Amino acid sequence: MATDTTSGGVPASALAGIATRFRVCPATGLKVDLAAERLIKANAVAAVVFLAVGGLFGLMVALTRWPAVHLLDAEWFYLVLTAHGLNVLLVWIIFFEIAVLYFASAVILSSRIAAPRWAWAGFALMLVGAVLANVTVLQGNSSVMFTSYVPLQASPNFYLSLILFAVGALIGCFVFLGTLVVAKEERTYEGSLPLVTFGALTACIIAVFTIASGAIILIPTWLWSLGYISHIDTLMYKLVWWAMGHSSQQVNVSAHVAIWYLIAAVTVGAKPLSEKVSRGAFLMYILFLQLASAHHLLVEPGLSSEWKIVNTSYMMYLAVMGSMIHGMTVPGSIEAAQRRSGFTKGVFGWLRHAPWGNPAFAGMFLSLVMFGFLGGISGVVLGTEQLNIMMHNTLYVPGHFHATVVAGTTLAFMAVTYLVVPIVFQRRIMWPGLAKWQIYIFAAGAAGISLFMMGAGTLGVARRHWDITFSDATISFSYPDAAFLMMGLNGLSAILAATGGVLYIVNVVASILWGERIDASNAAGSLGPMPQKVVKDAVATYGNAGTWHLPGTYVLVAIFFTAFVLYYFVNWKYLSELWPMQ
Repeated sequence: MATDTTSGGVPASALAGIATRFRVCPATGLKVDLAAERLIKANAVAAVVFLAVGGLFGLMVALTRWPAVHLLDAEWFYLVLTAHGLNVLLVWIIFFEIAVLYFASAVILSSRIAAPRWAWAGFALMLVGAVLANVTVLQGNSSVMFTSYVPLQASPNFYLSLILFAVGALIGCFVFLGTLVVAKEERTYEGSLPLVTFGALTACIIAVFTIASGAIILIPTWLWSLGYISHIDTLMYKLVWWAMGHSSQQVNVSAHVAIWYLIAAVTVGAKPLSEKVSRGAFLMYILFLQLASAHHLLVEPGLSSEWKIVNTSYMMYLAVMGSMIHGMTVPGSIEAAQRRSGFTKGVFGWLRHAPWGNPAFAGMFLSLVMFGFLGGISGVVLGTEQLNIMMHNTLYVPGHFHATVVAGTTLAFMAVTYLVVPIVFQRRIMWPGLAKWQIYIFAAGAAGISLFMMGAGTLGVARRHWDITFSDATISFSYPDAAFLMMGLNGLSAILAATGGVLYIVNVVASILWGERIDASNAAGSLGPMPQKVVKDAVATYGNAGTWHLPGTYVLVAIFFTAFVLYYFVNWKYLSELWPMQ
């Protein structure tokens, strides 16, 4: 029996089979592997579910720290604080980052995903680990907080759940790397990796280091909790744990910076000012960012002063330089694209006419600004050995975390969701007006949490005490009245951020379930208001903006450096008042 073939001798049935593996997104022109699409959906949905769980726990923490409310007693506070840290610093973030890795490889490179069965196995391990971690914490015998410092001992299932989750995430990283190999071998793209994919590769490399560090410390700690190991050295634990704990946040930084470039390309057709410089900045993350975790260990007596000084000065400054490069090139690429589109009036005409009504763009730009001004500047202050002593183990530290992970990473992830839903789920956003307001509400809440926690920390409020009034203390102590004001404002900001989070979850879930299905007839406008409608080349190809005429960006950078210098030296003045030098 004859078999139908093409002119090249390839069986037609084989080509049909290949065709069924992919679809072309009518809104962007990107070719989407259906297996990758299902994996992106699963990881993104799991991420949103655990964001809801972690956000609820976070609101309870904030209301307990608000002296006028003081929602929980001590036992419940530390249980809820542990669950909050696990869900928002680990589970929500990493589930979403795995979805980003699959999108940045299979979708942007128009490639089939490597080893989808292994990818599903990794997802299953992550899901089991996440559920087991929450169940174990809620059982009440694992309230060791996110850091789980020894000699505090949790249930063995607590450590086992983290190990399972980490192994699943590691499988996801290897599937991403395998997809890059497949794309290269099958020539689905030309030249160098697109910048967004390169940023995702940076996140993946740091993630492998992070997970390896976690395995080095969590496996012995698990055996310790089972009684097979008699002793875990506390300093060794802290040192290796922060190689995992701080580096996991560097995965976030690399991922959300890649998302900044992605959203800028999709919404305004932006190309980086210099591909080589942006890639060099990502490489600086790989080489130096993990070393900045030393700022968590600056008061540890077992580590040498030389080690502390090198890691919190030279190494940290090189890592900060990478973020400063991105902080200039992202708005610079947007300005170049906007001026190319005709928005050339004045210094900031390009910014006034940016698509602020598009929640993806608005969220990305607010993420960039708050990550730089709140997270970046406070990170340098915390990383300076002399200044760190004023804020170490105060609420300033979680204030910095919220500036980077909430105002920076979470807001960027929320923003890109408004592109993922149309591109991957093929659904229009159910309530686009609500999506626009959601971004600003959440951003205002996140900024308030960060600022007021850092303000309270500057006034000395302890990082991990459940009651700043010390109502049950034998020896009374009172913070300044301003500290109580800061904690009240922090509680109000948490309510505002929680409101924004609820609006995000409701809108995304409603859009996925009941949003209008997107096809070629209604694809126009599905990604929200934006001047650039054909985005595949902007996202998936190598190229530079081709101009350095960026007066608006230079002014923004000057404002940032002015704020940076002023705040940095204000803290030195504050230090001189704490330690007067006669």
